[in-house]
Amino acid sequence: MSWNQSSFTSAPVADVRDERVGAFLSRVYGWMFAGLLITAVTAFTVSASPALIETLFNRIVFWALIIAQLGLVIYLSARVDKVSPTIAAGLFILYSGLTGVTSSVILLSYTGASITSTFIVTAGMFGATAVFGTVTKRSLAGVGQFMFMGLIGLILASIVGIFWQNSALQFVISVVGVLVFTGLTAWDAQRLKQMAVTLPDGRVGAYAVVGALSLYLDFINLFFFLLRFTGSRRD
Repeated sequence: MSWNQSSFTSAPVADVRDERVGAFLSRVYGWMFAGLLITAVTAFTVSASPALIETLFNRIVFWALIIAQLGLVIYLSARVDKVSPTIAAGLFILYSGLTGVTSSVILLSYTGASITSTFIVTAGMFGATAVFGTVTKRSLAGVGQFMFMGLIGLILASIVGIFWQNSALQFVISVVGVLVFTGLTAWDAQRLKQMAVTLPDGRVGAYAVVGALSLYLDFINLFFFLLRFTGSRRD
């Protein structure tokens, strides 16, 4: 009798948990796709305007935009438990637009065919890795820590690469970048699934946006490292 009672009790609890996780992840991926769409539209709009591109080739303006993007990521990540969902959404939309602006300069360096093919490959890799991170029973916490250390090394190597234009170094950076952000995608997907169960109801909106930002960053960086690795440059 006790076994039957336990079964009937645990089933509704599991259903509620699964429903909560599904609803949260739907919001996360919805915001992520919205951010990618904003970035793509902005990037292609800016790249089609010679006047805007000429403005962006100004080093001061370009680096100001990069710093603004970094500031938005830091602010959202640090204040996720305090900002309202509306403000979090607005800042994420602003960040997606700024990324589109800065990305337009990079996209002009590659052919349309290579950008399209790289996007398809990125979507496939990201989707498969995110599904794995969501459904696997194995903890990926150790993978996440290792990949975060790799990310720090990647940032330092990229800074060196700005001042030392070496083809071998750029190749290594591209390969490591693909590996790091593939691993981070799986870890973030698992982390967000676990987060969905423990979040208080009043904070779901803001955390969904910041969760979307994490996956958005994984996707965008994976795309650009793959593009550097396999993309064909314009003549």
